[in-house]
Amino acid sequence: MLEGDTYEVSGCFQAKQEGQPVLPAKPEPIVLNPAETAVIVVDIQNAYASKDGYLDKAGFDVSTTAPAIANTAKVIETARGANMPIIFFQNGWDPDYKEAGGPGSPNWYKSNALKTMRKQPELLGSLLAKGTWDYQLVDALVPQQGDIIIPKTRYSGFYNTNLDSMLRSRGIRNLIFTGIATNVCVESTLRDGFHREYFGVVIDDATYQAGPVAMHEAALYNIQTFFGWVSSTQQFCEVFGANQSPNPSTNK
Repeated sequence: MLEGDTYEVSGCFQAKQEGQPVLPAKPEPIVLNPAETAVIVVDIQNAYASKDGYLDKAGFDVSTTAPAIANTAKVIETARGANMPIIFFQNGWDPDYKEAGGPGSPNWYKSNALKTMRKQPELLGSLLAKGTWDYQLVDALVPQQGDIIIPKTRYSGFYNTNLDSMLRSRGIRNLIFTGIATNVCVESTLRDGFHREYFGVVIDDATYQAGPVAMHEAALYNIQTFFGWVSSTQQFCEVFGANQSPNPSTNK
C-alpha cells in the first residue's frame, strides 16, 4: 500500500489521490492511476486464436475467439490514449523445443502442444515454434512503436522473463489483463503478479478460455475471490477514455 491517507471503495483499499479514476469491477471497484497501470495482452497468437493453430489442432474450440480479440483492440486503443504501456506476450519455444523442457520438466507432461506433437510427429517444428505462423500474433493486433513484446516459455509471464523489472522501472503497479487463455496463462500470470504486490484486473470479455466456457467462468470466480478483480471492455473504455492525458506522449 502506498504511504498516505487511505479510503475504502467497496472493500478496495488504495492510496487517496484526488482525481484518480475508479474502475467498476467485481468484487468491488478499484482505484487505478493510469500512470501506474499497464495493459498485458496474453498470447493472442495464431496458435491460440486461429483455425489451424495449435489449440485448434489439439481439439480445443477457437471458433469464437473473435470477440475477445476485438475487445482487446478496444482496450489497447483506449490504453494508448491514456498513455498506458502495452505489453504483448508471445508464448512458445525454439524450433528444437529445448526451451520447453524435457522429461525432467512438468511442462513436458502437461503442455498440450507437446503432447499433440508426440501423438502427431508430423507437426514437430510447427506448433508454437518461434519464427512460425503459429507463434505470430494475430493480424488484428499489430504492436506499435513503444509497445513491449515479451517472449515467454511457460504459462506465467513472470517466469524467466524481464517483466517484473520492466514494470518496476516504469513505476507500474496495476496490470490490466486481456488474452488467451483465461484459465491458464492469464490466471497464472495474474497469480504470480499478486505475489509480487501487483494489482491485477482481468477484462472479462477480452479474454478467452482453453476448454469449455465453464473454465472461463471458474477462472474469473477464482480471480475475483482470491487474487484480483474482474471488469469489462465497456467499463474500462468509459473510465479511461474519459481520463485520457491531454498530451499523451509515446510510451517508453
